[in-house]
Amino acid sequence: MHNEPLIKRRKSIRINVGSTPVGDGALVAVQSMTNTKTTDINATVNQIKSLERAGADIVRVSIPTFDAVEAFKSIKKQVNVPLVADIHFDYRIALKAAEYGADCLRINPGNIGNKERISKVIDCARYYNIPIRIGVNTGSLEKDIQNKYGKLVPEALVESAMRHVDILDKLNFNQFKISIKASDIFLTVNSNRILAKKIDQPIHLGITEAGSMRFGSIKSAIGLGSLLSDGIGDTLRVSLAADPVEEVKVGFDILKSLRIRLRGVNFIACPTCSRKEFDVIGTVNELEQRLTDITNSIDVSIIGCIVNGLGEAKISSIGVVGAKTKSIFYEDGKRQNYRFNNSKIIEQLEKIIRDKIFLLNKKNSKK
Repeated sequence: MHNEPLIKRRKSIRINVGSTPVGDGALVAVQSMTNTKTTDINATVNQIKSLERAGADIVRVSIPTFDAVEAFKSIKKQVNVPLVADIHFDYRIALKAAEYGADCLRINPGNIGNKERISKVIDCARYYNIPIRIGVNTGSLEKDIQNKYGKLVPEALVESAMRHVDILDKLNFNQFKISIKASDIFLTVNSNRILAKKIDQPIHLGITEAGSMRFGSIKSAIGLGSLLSDGIGDTLRVSLAADPVEEVKVGFDILKSLRIRLRGVNFIACPTCSRKEFDVIGTVNELEQRLTDITNSIDVSIIGCIVNGLGEAKISSIGVVGAKTKSIFYEDGKRQNYRFNNSKIIEQLEKIIRDKIFLLNKKNSKK
């Protein structure tokens, strides 16, 4: 029930990564990458399915060897989410991955080899009607560009990116998305702002090697949030040294906080003080764990006292305001006649939220 800010999305062409549209106003896609050995088919399939359950729109799989691409053939048959085949250096692996059903090829034309090999990969992508993702990372910037600029600056990363774009342009192939990533927030943000004015293709966002779960999430929220607020970004990955499922969760949380893509329960909760009438922190954390399966967007305010509680409750789908023994309950901005027992507030709130979601889904199914 909170008003959504108006973020004007950058215009771009649309590509399709399997069943997931990217660009041209489509929902900002959230993706992650497997960290299992691709040759361990069962482990990789299981991780992909976990990512899919978490809501991932796209999953990237590294394919460094011919054994890995043969495993990819089997993996692809066992999952539903679109898969991006991540390939470097050996163009023949890219050809095999496309033949085996990859929904997108992640390559850098510059390290694939000579023009003939690059042309074969592009012709293959065109034949199978799949897009390509090209990208620049600070850790693999070309030596001549490093020497030209002497240090890592946005202009260096953009020049590298445009070098790859020029290769695809000369081959008359425009079905690609592009990324410029650095572990430094300012370098990433400023590079992408320059890039956004130079191309019509979708832009993939990420702060590369962002770090641990906590600090990496903060860096990603600041960097990606800055670009998304500018309307830049059509798909994103939060790169964390953590379980890939957490990358997906944080990605959706970033989009949710900007009201760009509303998915799941949006908890509005106070940090608590001595005025609190029930365990707000424990309630919110427990409900967040219990309700991870909910994909519908719903605002739930859980406030420990009446100072801010009444105001937040009136603009939430469901609101609880702390009061002695039994707390006040609002639904769709209206105060209800009954109250929540503070000692059983988690169970009562979970039931109310699930009942409301059930009714919303039932109503929508009749439309």
